[in-house]
Amino acid sequence: MQLFNRYVSPRGLTAFAFEIVLISGSLALAVHLHGGVDDLSAVLWKIVVITAICQLCFYYNDLYDFTLVHSHRELIVRLLQASGAASLVLAGMYLVVPSLILGHGIFISSVVLFLVAIVAWRVLLLHIGRAGQLQQRLLIVGTGPIARKIARQVLDQHDYPYTIVGFIADDPAMIGRSVLNPRVVGVSSDIARIVREQHIDRIVVGLSDRRGKLPIDELLQAKLSGITVEEPETIYERLTGKILLDDLKPSWLIFSDGFRARRLTRIAKRGLDLLLSGVGVICAAPLMALTALAVRLDSEGPVLYAQERVGEKGRVFTLYKFRSMRVDAESGTPIWARDQDDRVTRVGRVIRLTRLDELPQLWNVLRGDMSFVGPRPERPFFVEQLAVAIPYYRQRHAVKPGVTGWAQIKYQYGSSIEDAREKLRYDLYYIKQMSIVFDITIVVDTVKVILFGKGAK
Repeated sequence: MQLFNRYVSPRGLTAFAFEIVLISGSLALAVHLHGGVDDLSAVLWKIVVITAICQLCFYYNDLYDFTLVHSHRELIVRLLQASGAASLVLAGMYLVVPSLILGHGIFISSVVLFLVAIVAWRVLLLHIGRAGQLQQRLLIVGTGPIARKIARQVLDQHDYPYTIVGFIADDPAMIGRSVLNPRVVGVSSDIARIVREQHIDRIVVGLSDRRGKLPIDELLQAKLSGITVEEPETIYERLTGKILLDDLKPSWLIFSDGFRARRLTRIAKRGLDLLLSGVGVICAAPLMALTALAVRLDSEGPVLYAQERVGEKGRVFTLYKFRSMRVDAESGTPIWARDQDDRVTRVGRVIRLTRLDELPQLWNVLRGDMSFVGPRPERPFFVEQLAVAIPYYRQRHAVKPGVTGWAQIKYQYGSSIEDAREKLRYDLYYIKQMSIVFDITIVVDTVKVILFGKGAK
């Protein structure tokens, strides 16, 4: 469970696990109500497959993201959409694999059962999540930009059961003033009293400059009494799935957990790369041939586009893509690709939207230039600019670049230094938490990005 908590909130995991039971139980009950079966093993595999498809459709409709699904209306709308999608997928599978059919009318009955059960369960879960007794009570030390950013992030999310009691300021005159929605409740000398009276569970130290301002004795006393004391980078990472770069100190990168890609992890990752890219080349061969033909017929120029990119440890390699722009799209100084770029051809717009232009990069993965999952490789010209403008930018080259990645699925298409800075937050998080489980999660999410046309292009 702890392994998955890096990528999915405890509430999301709880909902996911319990809904496996609700869906499979509803299917089994529907089978029983329709007369049952003599051989349980004959329907057990069908229940497992149908449950997995339903769960996948729920996941792709963001039903396990409680920041998005935090109202009854949003829950019902997304639940109906997911159930409809599952019905369509299963109808298609029934045509290909008729033996998957449970029986006449059984699936419809099970849908009614699990819709009622899941709505009741989710309403209960939402109310439990809002119960004050189950909320972790946060005290934020500081009132500056970082403290405000953490507070805003806590207030905007619904995945973690946190409630902010207030802020600690260094000026007694600020007591009672509102910083955001919470107010200043005291100064450093008041921490012990506030912890005791307000039943604080967690203290976040949000001071930009700690020199002479860090209440060491008060924080140490709180920690020894069982209160969790943590830095803003830690809670921000947990809430957002990215690294807080604002005033980030090298010591945090050095001493924090993570950023240790073990040899076994790298070997397993390379094995996964070879498996996925090998299967991908074989399965996508007909699609690649059709894409190449479409590119050739649509505009003059080569089918493939080769471009230098910066890879692991700063090594430059040649990346291959299906050409999606005019041959004369760029002359002289390199420029960033833009959203709705007028240099993109008609076929280019389609293959960029569907990610078909990325398929030749499977060859880069097979060669070892790239991994299937990793930070997006950038051109040397832009790397030099971004490394000057953005602290820690070169650290993203600690691992192989990827065809897909955490930043690509979490952040929309961008073409500016600020966009690159935001993506770096996600890239550093990926490098910090890199694992095979994380890679598989990203691959699954990439399918969702392609289906719904989101993310980087």
